[in-house]
Amino acid sequence: MSSLNPAKLTARGLRTRTALLAAAEEVFGKNGYERASISEITRTAGVAQGTFYVYFSDKKTIFTELVTELRNQLGQSIRTALEGANSRLDVERAGLRAFFIFVRSHQDLYRIVRQAEFVDEELYRDYYRSMSASYAAGLKGAMQDGEIITMDAEVLAYSLMGLTDFLGMRFLLWEDAQDIDLLVEQAMTFITRGLRAST
Repeated sequence: MSSLNPAKLTARGLRTRTALLAAAEEVFGKNGYERASISEITRTAGVAQGTFYVYFSDKKTIFTELVTELRNQLGQSIRTALEGANSRLDVERAGLRAFFIFVRSHQDLYRIVRQAEFVDEELYRDYYRSMSASYAAGLKGAMQDGEIITMDAEVLAYSLMGLTDFLGMRFLLWEDAQDIDLLVEQAMTFITRGLRAST
């Protein structure tokens, strides 16, 4: 299974591919992987069904591309938010806020990523491994600088990712009534105390 390399597409081709991925996000999020169909994806994207096969070979291929694209978009959103953050706590605060904003604008993120465990388990694991690797590297640097508590950086990365994941699910998906900035500050109260380096 393969798809066209986006770098080789024309501007029009990139727009069509983007439209198909956006439609796939909506359809997989609404129907789930098993019930989603290529015809509904193309109908939602506003393109002919045959156009789908110019960009993706089958349903699993576009699903895989979608999960990868969502991971990349989330990562870029967080990296952009971290620009100018000086301390590790500033990084945590900015990263939390960026994640919550992304979740609010991609309401089907959780459902799609969790489906990946059953569609392609390696894709599912890679989604978290790739995020945790850069997260752990940043935490390790902060440990070496004496900013935060010293412990296994990967364990800490997954602990913080788990906290963020569940807060987003509870307060932005189950009930979108929580002010993001207030949610960030409440989480930071806990994180600040947990990360505080021994003196």
